[in-house]
Amino acid sequence: MTSTHKVFHVEHVLHELKHYLPAQAPLMDFVHHNTLHAFQHLPFHEALRKAQTTLGYQVYLSIDQFRELYHAKRINDDILNNVIEKKKGAKKTTQWKYKLLHQELDGLPNPRIGALRGQWKKVFNIDLDSMVHPNLFRLISSYLDQGISIWHFPIENKSFLEAIKELERKSWVSLFKGKRAKKMLLDEHTTLEDLLTILVGSHPHLFEQYLFDQQFAHQGWSGMVSTVEDLPQTLLDRRQISLHDLIMLECLLEIDTIDYLLSSGWNGLGNTLEHQLPSLLDPIEHSEVMEILSIFQEAFEWTYYDQVLAGIQQESKIPKRTGSKSFQGLFCIDDRECSFRRYLESIDPQCDTYGTPGFFSVEFFYQPIGGKFYSKLCPAPVTPKFLIKEIGDEKKRETELHFSKHSHNFYTGWIISQTLGFWSALKLFGNIFKPSMSPATASSLRHMDKFSQLQVDYDALFQQENSLQIGFKIEEMANRVEGMLKSIGLVDNFAPIVYAVGHGASSVNNPHYAAYDCGACSGRAGSVNARVVSKMANKPEVRAILKERGIDIPDSTIFVGGLHDTTRDEVVFYDDEIKDPIYQKLHEQHVKVFEKALDLNAKERSRRFESINTQLSPKEIHEKIRLRSVSLFEPRPELNHATNALCLVGRRELSKGIFLDRRSFLNSFDYRVDQEGNYLLNILKAAAPVCGGINLEYYFSRVDSEKLGAGTKLPHNVMGLFGVANGIDGDLRPGLPSQMTEVHDPIRLLLIVEHFPDVVLRTIQKSPETYEWFINDWVILASVNPETKEVQIFEKGQFYPYQPINKQLDHIREIESLLESNQENFPVYLIQQD
Repeated sequence: MTSTHKVFHVEHVLHELKHYLPAQAPLMDFVHHNTLHAFQHLPFHEALRKAQTTLGYQVYLSIDQFRELYHAKRINDDILNNVIEKKKGAKKTTQWKYKLLHQELDGLPNPRIGALRGQWKKVFNIDLDSMVHPNLFRLISSYLDQGISIWHFPIENKSFLEAIKELERKSWVSLFKGKRAKKMLLDEHTTLEDLLTILVGSHPHLFEQYLFDQQFAHQGWSGMVSTVEDLPQTLLDRRQISLHDLIMLECLLEIDTIDYLLSSGWNGLGNTLEHQLPSLLDPIEHSEVMEILSIFQEAFEWTYYDQVLAGIQQESKIPKRTGSKSFQGLFCIDDRECSFRRYLESIDPQCDTYGTPGFFSVEFFYQPIGGKFYSKLCPAPVTPKFLIKEIGDEKKRETELHFSKHSHNFYTGWIISQTLGFWSALKLFGNIFKPSMSPATASSLRHMDKFSQLQVDYDALFQQENSLQIGFKIEEMANRVEGMLKSIGLVDNFAPIVYAVGHGASSVNNPHYAAYDCGACSGRAGSVNARVVSKMANKPEVRAILKERGIDIPDSTIFVGGLHDTTRDEVVFYDDEIKDPIYQKLHEQHVKVFEKALDLNAKERSRRFESINTQLSPKEIHEKIRLRSVSLFEPRPELNHATNALCLVGRRELSKGIFLDRRSFLNSFDYRVDQEGNYLLNILKAAAPVCGGINLEYYFSRVDSEKLGAGTKLPHNVMGLFGVANGIDGDLRPGLPSQMTEVHDPIRLLLIVEHFPDVVLRTIQKSPETYEWFINDWVILASVNPETKEVQIFEKGQFYPYQPINKQLDHIREIESLLESNQENFPVYLIQQD
């Protein structure tokens, strides 16, 4: 939409369309990303104004919602005054504050998208969407289907459009009502320009606008086709489809529909225009309403940011620890681990916890026993060169008779439905009162058998499989363990046991389950990564290399992998390598600490759930949480990243004494180990797109649940195992369902780095793609001086000192009683412990 071309160029328009369409991968690889990535080259508020004006997205909360937040004191009055003064000057503060809080305002400008193609309905009273989309969507869904359909698409090994042509040639019935569209489909010389000339007339300057209108009438399907075209490996059973093919078929179906309704003598749409419609390419005019919304947005955000920055500067009442360490735990930076780590440290003050991306710096494809396909267990942009294979006997998978391909047969299907079908109905009825695990449960523990082995070591006899190196060489192992440990600042003073705990989730009847797993593992559980890095770190040859590089892991230290199921609040340890009775006893003691922390964590989570009485004991609540996780009828087994707002990159002491209400990603980092910011660069290159992407997808799914989110999940149907839609004929829904976002406060991520501001500035400037997140304010960046705790905020390319307005935060001693008080987000408290 930045082009000034007056002549239509197919390649240019397709490129522009692909840039602006949703880029959500199929459900299997659902990874969070900035929903408005196409506008990321622009400053945040300018980008939102453009997205709203051109594409019709709602990008802020409404004026009424912001005013309610102000009256509920969730927007601080002093901070609102500061934001207005900064934007408009001190002399205009009173005038603009009246506008924000009291003045009747005009509505938002009408979006430009759909204005041209909407003339079909306005002038001719033809609703093309309702007449074309049902057939179009069914054809695409059938062609892309990954196994949910009983019958395969009849034409195989051909592209989408060629398969449609083959159907037309050989079928007794046609997709078309008339002859013209079918003839043009089968004519190899028909071009997209020919079809647009019929639809729009001899007005090539309108062709691009028409295609944007057409494709954004079903942006979900178009976005999925675009993604599959660019990344065909996102489908396990690959398909040849392109956005061009989709557009060609849709234009033909539109021509056929209009021919049927108006006869063949109609003129193109462009001939009906009485005046020129606003183009998507025209400059965006200033809107006072959008400016008011942006001021409200910043005041809402800084009301929270100010509390956090004040908490970092003010002294907490956490007593200083003395004595040796009991254990160390390495967890994912995930915000759901924020409270769990807090409880571990509270129950056992002698333990240390660290945060690192949940793939633990080991990138590879994984093949389970009996698996036909490889799973990528690292961040989505990374392409691994290694393969880890699970070794052991063929798994005895949990099966049931009615989970059988024979039920697809006409005769056996009827027999099964008349016999086992009644038993299935009884089980379903019983599940209402007593939910339990079943073969339909997506369990994080099924990703890898606890008692199997992994091929971690490189074997010279079996070097490669499908161009992937099987296992890692010793030097490669040492590089990855070094990178992980130095990035979090753990280079000495190792505890007897170091736990590497990945995370995953369990759920039933939830097509978005990949969004609940570890984003750093491409939407899968981090159990394999935790186990692999532990095996690497336990090797004497690896430790010898690490010692030469300044990391001295004593022989008395062992690494143990684990998995935290964040839905059920359970931890499973891969402790088969603990042979020594002394360490077995230590491990048993630590397991009790973990179990108590999990109970308390379940209670903290329960305050958001309407169906659980938070005043029950932690153990009672934990049991209800477990039942909730396997209930077929529970749309909210957990709330995932809901309420995320913060990412801390620094030592644990930076935030250990602050109650952050499960709202923060915690990435461990020690500036003393990385004075020049080399490891910091790698951290920020991941934290900005990963944490920022999570934050923004929640933001936009919350403010516009219908266009940028998935709406309520209750009417969702799974389409082809790659997407969800409302009913059988709806558009694919991008973004997140409302059950994941309804308690989320839509504010941008505040990323706080504990390092000197000049080092942070030099670091982010080394990576243009990372710098874009900060210079355009999609993520707000702050630095904390590790020696003085002085806070500086990054704005317009420089760091500026910031003095928090909150001069003294409240202290809290008893968290459990606080949790029982309400369901809303809490302010930032300082934790007081004796």
